[in-house]
Amino acid sequence: MRVVSFNVNGIRAILGKDFKESFEKLEADIFVIEESKYSEDSHDKFPFMPEGYNTYWTVSKLRKGYSGVTIFAKKEPLSVHYGLDDGKYDDEGRVITLEYDNFYMVGCYVPNAGEELKRLDFRMEFEKDLVKYLNRLNENKPVIYTGDLNVAHNRIDLKNPDSNTHNAGYTKEERDAFTNLLSNGYIDVWRTLHPEEVKYSWWSYRFHAREKNSGWRIDYFVVSERLMDKVVASDIHNDIFGSDHCPISLDINL
Repeated sequence: MRVVSFNVNGIRAILGKDFKESFEKLEADIFVIEESKYSEDSHDKFPFMPEGYNTYWTVSKLRKGYSGVTIFAKKEPLSVHYGLDDGKYDDEGRVITLEYDNFYMVGCYVPNAGEELKRLDFRMEFEKDLVKYLNRLNENKPVIYTGDLNVAHNRIDLKNPDSNTHNAGYTKEERDAFTNLLSNGYIDVWRTLHPEEVKYSWWSYRFHAREKNSGWRIDYFVVSERLMDKVVASDIHNDIFGSDHCPISLDINL
């Protein structure tokens, strides 16, 4: 089974940039997109509904053209859940969970701490709620958790760690929260398979960052520890364009 995650930075924008070709090339069984920036009252269906897939999406109810997660899945799930426990954070369209026979698929767009870290407290609250939610799922079935997690965990995960110590995505609080998540029985798949490799999944649109490969690894596959022996491969597809992020993939025998 192949799972792909891709922050598209606007579904309508990327549809004009060969997204359909990239979608087909990646041959995913489950394809998660973040930051779809889709508003439910602007259309009667999602702008991209690939044949052979079930499509599930959530949107920001607070602001049009903001946030949003979508999952395309070949196999229909047993259940679909939006938000975390009790639907928390669904008003920002941040999380979708698909339940299958032997695992949960959780697609997520983690809140950005923002300029001057104005949303850092909100972000930290989200992280606490997220761990509780994933742990509850994990007690029942193992979890595949993916998305734009908006954190570069270690120095190797971004080009300029020293100058970004107090910037969103690389604060001690955010990195510690990711460490805490992993300590609850989860694995950062790509880093485990590629312990020394430098590869990024996001680049600023400024200063020709992608041309210079001055980027960050902030998109992840995190799996329950008991799934790691079923993982075949994981990759960061930085040869695919169309967004300020690139897709990531997970191949797993389930």
